[in-house]
Amino acid sequence: MIAVPFMTDDGRRACADAKLSWFDLSGNARIVTSGLRVVVDGRPNRFRGQPRPTSTAARSRACLVRWLLTSETRSFTPAWAATATGLPETTVTKLVDRLEQEEHLARASQDEYRVKSPVLLADAWRDEDCFERHTILMGGVAARSGDALTRFVSDTFAAEGFQHAATGLSAAWLHSFFAAFRIATFYVAEPPSEELRAKLGFREEPRGANLWLVIPDDESVFQHTDFVGSVSCVHPAQAYVDLKGHPERAPEAAERLRELLEAKHDAWRREGLRELTRLTEEFGGYAR
Repeated sequence: MIAVPFMTDDGRRACADAKLSWFDLSGNARIVTSGLRVVVDGRPNRFRGQPRPTSTAARSRACLVRWLLTSETRSFTPAWAATATGLPETTVTKLVDRLEQEEHLARASQDEYRVKSPVLLADAWRDEDCFERHTILMGGVAARSGDALTRFVSDTFAAEGFQHAATGLSAAWLHSFFAAFRIATFYVAEPPSEELRAKLGFREEPRGANLWLVIPDDESVFQHTDFVGSVSCVHPAQAYVDLKGHPERAPEAAERLRELLEAKHDAWRREGLRELTRLTEEFGGYAR
């Protein structure tokens, strides 16, 4: 049996592959043996340290990759990407060269590039990301379910004109209706005031928390947010990456979002082929 302060998703998978039981000091456990089965899940990490600093290069790379995955452009130039992301063109050129070397990008023409596989690029982004670099306020709000809590928090923030966007398990539910959940997570532009906390009924306490308010270390997480129903929500690619830092059924929810990203890309690619066929028929060899 293995004991750790907090068992991560990677650790859970490694223990499952090795058929090892484990428990953590945050209150989670999976102990399975002859005549005994103990499974406790969903307890947050009680040993979170200070957020890890993120380098400017890492922020720039995440910003570019986020744009590549959410803009649905078929091809782009570094100059265009720099204008769209607000990053310096020299920085984008270096990042594009690096992504090409890693075989995430391919040349569409002499000056243009395209993403080879959005899903594999999202996987690489997720592997590099650390959700704990953000400042996370954990607390409790009375709610009958995670879905009801998500809508209540979003409605309260919207009424106050408070910038926010659902992510994590909340976003996975909104985008795919995958699995009931308890912990609702929102990016917020700044810590909520005492008055706003009172309207939410929010009491900051990590133990038993069902609401995470996340002040991002990079405001570009708010790019490409959209309303799903009445709730402001991050793009599925951003939610997929953020689920890496969540408990409960986050690994399964992430896999569901990954399938959604792959399906959306396939549909987008088929639409592109239809458009290419139309142009070819209309203009002949020139379009080809």
